[in-house]
This record gives sequence, C-alpha cells and structure tokens, in this order.
Amino acid sequence: MNRGLTVIEHLRRRLCVASVAAMALLAATQASAFDPSSPPQPATGTLQAAFSPWDDIEGLITQAITGARQQILVQAYLLSNGTIASALVAAKQRGIDVEILVDGLQLKTNNVSKVAALAAAGIPVWVETKYRNAHNKVIVIDPLTPDAAVITGSFNFTWSAQHKNAENVLIVRNNPKLAARYVVNWQRHRQDAAPYTQ
Repeated sequence: MNRGLTVIEHLRRRLCVASVAAMALLAATQASAFDPSSPPQPATGTLQAAFSPWDDIEGLITQAITGARQQILVQAYLLSNGTIASALVAAKQRGIDVEILVDGLQLKTNNVSKVAALAAAGIPVWVETKYRNAHNKVIVIDPLTPDAAVITGSFNFTWSAQHKNAENVLIVRNNPKLAARYVVNWQRHRQDAAPYTQ
C-alpha cells in the first residue's frame, strides 16, 4: 500500500508540475499575443467622422492642415490630391514643419502623384519600400500641443477618394496622447524608409 501511495503521490506531483508549466506557457503565449504596446486610454477630445462621396473630406483635411501651428506628419499610400498637396505646401511656406512618408510602389506606378512637387517645395519626403503596401493614410497635426489632431481612415489623399469612392475618415482632436502614439509609429516607419530623390 505504501508503495501504491508513493506512486500515486509521484504521479500527482508530476501532473501538478506539468499543469503549472502548461499554464505558464499558455499565459506567456497569451501575453505576447494580446499585450498591446500601449494600454487603452480614456477617450478625450473630440471625434468627427466623415464619409465620401457625401461629406467634404477633402475640405476637412485642408481645413485641419491650414490650422496647423507647428508640425504636420503625413503617411500616404497615394498622394495625388492637388488641393491637399497645395495646403501642405502653403503650410510649409508659413513655417510649419511638414514631413511626408509615401508608399514606394504607388509612387513608382502612379504618374499623377504630387510627391515631386511637394519635395520641390522643400518638404522632406521618405519612401517606404519595406512593406508590400505602406497602406497607412494618416495625418498628425501639432502632436506636442493640447490641440493635437489625428486624421485617419480609408481615405487616400486623391481626387477619386473624394469624388468617386466610398471612403471614411475619422478626425480625433485634442488628444495629445493618441497623437504621440501615432508619432512614434510615424518615426518607426521613417527609420525604415529612404529619402525621396527625383
């Protein structure tokens, strides 16, 4: 009997150790799969949603660019909208720090891109080629101020996105923490990008 208890006790201990190891492995796997780099933040500021072709997204973006006081960071899959490009050039001319990241393949294959004109106006442009698609459509405005704004959504910065496509945009204003998170992502992408050359 004593020997039987010892075997049972031994099996229980092994099962216990195996269970603890399995739970630790599962916890580590779940932690790495679901551990966000930034915990959820309380909602602050204002949100404005717009939908093309019904809403004037082009006008909302241009208005936000025109209101910038310090900095505009752009991530563009496509950038061929003349109105938005002109607003970015005007911002640069009034002393705003404007910097742009663009998708390399779209730049290469899209002959209506405004990137050359933006670079000629003195705006630093970097080309992303690390990814199959650098598909971000983001504008971060004045991220170091309480008035920070983030513009994001499906809306490419093109004429077609406003007039021909069904697109959306979300403008988040007065949320510097969220803007800071987008800036970190923007900088991470810039480190992997190459300066634009004509």
